[in-house]
This record gives sequence, structure tokens and C-alpha cells, in this order.
Amino acid sequence: MMDEQEFRRISEAALEALKRHLFDREEEDDAGFEVEEQNGALNVLFEEPPGKFVITPNMPVRQIWISALSTSFKLDLDVASSAFILPKSGEKLIPLVDRLIQERQEG
Repeated sequence: MMDEQEFRRISEAALEALKRHLFDREEEDDAGFEVEEQNGALNVLFEEPPGKFVITPNMPVRQIWISALSTSFKLDLDVASSAFILPKSGEKLIPLVDRLIQERQEG
């Protein structure tokens, strides 16, 4: 079983990679969202209509949770690849967040 320090290191690296990816997307002229970091969580704030996604590590259960589109997405850590994956679909963190942003903007 992975200890908390190791999980924290891997989850922080995953969230940092996601943050850099979202900052790159935010630079696009018509991104329609802003990204802010707050107390270890990433918030994706939407302008029209107003809304927010919250992406946060959950240390006790060793997951990253995403609150988006009135749903909670709980991603498990695949230790072999050090990637967080949504068990139901097999999606990794960054592609999942990209899909959720797209669904919200089309919705």
C-alpha cells in the first residue's frame, strides 16, 4: 500500500500537469474559462453561464475527485503508470477534464 507522502507527491504532480495544460487552454481566445488554484484544489471557473468545476486530491482514499456537471468523478491511481484514471471509462485525468469542459461548453 502506498503511503500518504508518496500519494501526495504523485497527486501534486498530476494536478500541476493538469494546471499547466489548462493554463495553455486558457490562453486561447475563446476558452470561456479561467483556472485558479486554492488550498491544493484547482477550480475551473466558467463565465457564461456562470459555473465551476472543482478538482481536488482526496488523501484518505487515494483518489482525485472532480466535481463537474452536477456529478462527482472519482479517479483511481494506476500505480504502474502513475496516472489517475476514471474506472468507469478508463479516461485519464487530462482527457477527462478536457471532455467535461467541452460538454459544458456545448451543453
